[in-house]
Parts: sequence; structure tokens; C-alpha cells
Amino acid sequence: MRLVQISDPHIVARPGLVSGRLDTAATLENTVARIMELRPKVAPIAALLVTGDITDDGAPESYALFREIIAPLDLPILAIPGNHDVRESMRAAFDDTGLMPKTGPLNWISDLPGLRIIGLDTLVEGEGGGTLGKASLEFLADALEMAPDFPILVALHHPPFSCGIGFMDTIGLSGTDKLAEVLRRSSRDIRLVCGHIHHVQFSSVGGCPVISAPAVCSTFDIDFRADAPTGFFDSPGGFLLHDLKAGFRTIAVPPTSGQGPYPFK
Repeated sequence: MRLVQISDPHIVARPGLVSGRLDTAATLENTVARIMELRPKVAPIAALLVTGDITDDGAPESYALFREIIAPLDLPILAIPGNHDVRESMRAAFDDTGLMPKTGPLNWISDLPGLRIIGLDTLVEGEGGGTLGKASLEFLADALEMAPDFPILVALHHPPFSCGIGFMDTIGLSGTDKLAEVLRRSSRDIRLVCGHIHHVQFSSVGGCPVISAPAVCSTFDIDFRADAPTGFFDSPGGFLLHDLKAGFRTIAVPPTSGQGPYPFK
């Protein structure tokens, strides 16, 4: 079983540009084309996991454009909100997936062959940072306790670790200590995935590995200096491929394949 994870497409309705510069619809179209190019080589792919900031503005038109662009993939959509999303607009936009609860946080469970995926809502509307409230932590604890006997992937937008990039850590996740407590109480095989920080980074929480996905639309510089400039780079980051065929492994897929293959000499 294989799963594609994309994150942070930041879609806005055409002809809008994010921050007056990024044509995020075009970068998502390129990502879809890249997935389609890769797909025959890695099939089967069971679903498309989207770890937040699906839109940049939370507008219904932006969600509609996202759905339009990814439609050629014809994959089940497993989507969680990011800090740029709007909960009620997103609930309506993905109502047909059967995952969205009618009220409250957009927490859900999806059981795929050999894998349980738990989606957690860390959105605090109107703020950049996120949190895991009591309801979401209880949802996670119940989902872990009642899970079938196979690996578990927990998906959230905000990373449950410090990434070292100052302006992103100021809008990080609160409640990570309580998340760690819930994870430590479980004896299951658990991994976490997230987005938000626009590049791949590995860490851990509660004894469980965590990997952040690159962003579809842009990247952030790896700059740990206290006076590092705040801003983005206009290069897309690609996506992740999670593979359970031979143990759990994650592959970072670049946005383009480049030229080749050339023979070794």
C-alpha cells in the first residue's frame, strides 16, 4: 500500500497570486503532472493525503479550484486544515469524502489496507499558530485504542517540534506535551506526518518519528540565525510518497525528475 502526501498548496482562485507573486494553481498542476508521471512506476497508490493550507484564503472558490486541479488523480482525498484554511468552508468542500464531521474540529479516521490514518485538526482560526485541544487529544486517544492491529499514521498540519526557523516557530503548535503523553500511552506502531514549514524535516514526539512534508507552492530558507529574514522562496518543494510494502518508508519526491536516465560509464 502506498500513499501520496502533498502539503501547503495555498490555492487561490484564478487569476490571483499569493503574496502578489506565486501562481499556486500552476504549481499544483505541475505537482499533479509529476504524480501522474511517477504513478506507473510506484502503483498502486491508495489515497492522496493533504496536510493543510489547501487554500491561502479559505474561500469556497479556492477549494473548488483545488478539487478541479487534483481531479485527474482520481484518488480518495484525505484532507486536514492548516492555519490558512477556514473550517466551515473546508467542511463543505470535502463533505463528499465521508470523513468530515458535521460539527467541531475536522478530526477523522481512515482505514486503508494495512494502515490506519488519523487526521487531526490543529487550526486556530485567525491565527498562524495551532493547537491540539482536549477534544482532539481525546479523539486521538480513542482512535489509537480502538485501532486495528496494523501501523498508524497520524496527520496534522503544524509540526509537533521546533523547526529552528524563527518566524515559523513563533506560529508553531501548542499542546505538544499533551500529545506526547497520549502517544507514549500507546504501544502501537505510530508515525506522524505534518506540513506547515515548507520543507522536509525529521524529528520525534512521544517516542514516535515525525516527518514534515515539503510545500507544493514554495520553500523557506534553512536559516537558524536570530535575525534571519522572514519570507519565502518561489521554488516548489515536491511531495512525499509513503510506502508500506517492505516496512514503513517515506520517500521525498522532488518537483521535477530532471533529464535522464543516463548510463554509468
